Amino acid sequence: MSETLYNTRILRLAAETSAAARLSDPQGSATKVSPVCGSKVTADIDLDAAGRVARHGQEVRACALGQAAATLVGAGIIGKEAAELDRARAELADWLAGRSETPPAWPGMDVFAPARPHRARHPSILLALDAAIAATRLAGPAAA
Repeated sequence: MSETLYNTRILRLAAETSAAARLSDPQGSATKVSPVCGSKVTADIDLDAAGRVARHGQEVRACALGQAAATLVGAGIIGKEAAELDRARAELADWLAGRSETPPAWPGMDVFAPARPHRARHPSILLALDAAIAATRLAGPAAA
């Protein structure tokens, strides 16, 4: 028996995005839009002197899956460096696509197991990480 795509865990996480807010004057900011459904996430990033995420803000206009993923990204992004974000995105994409049977190391992302057979939903789930990665690249080296 398969779990419902929009299950209680996902809906609870999605509801938490209402607390998300943009940063004022971020070092890097990027908006990503899913070409499949039009979901949109804008991520704001400030890096510390070591190049790790010091502050993160976001604005999320997405389906429940995209909102849930944004909540998980927001909860775990502080202290991460660009390479860790890239690795998390690759792990999540590979797992969703069935190229890996190991759930992503990013805490909570296993909630998307019911979405694995629904390829059209994958871009929305990846959107928050895509926006955060792009914003981190734009932030570049932290100001000394």
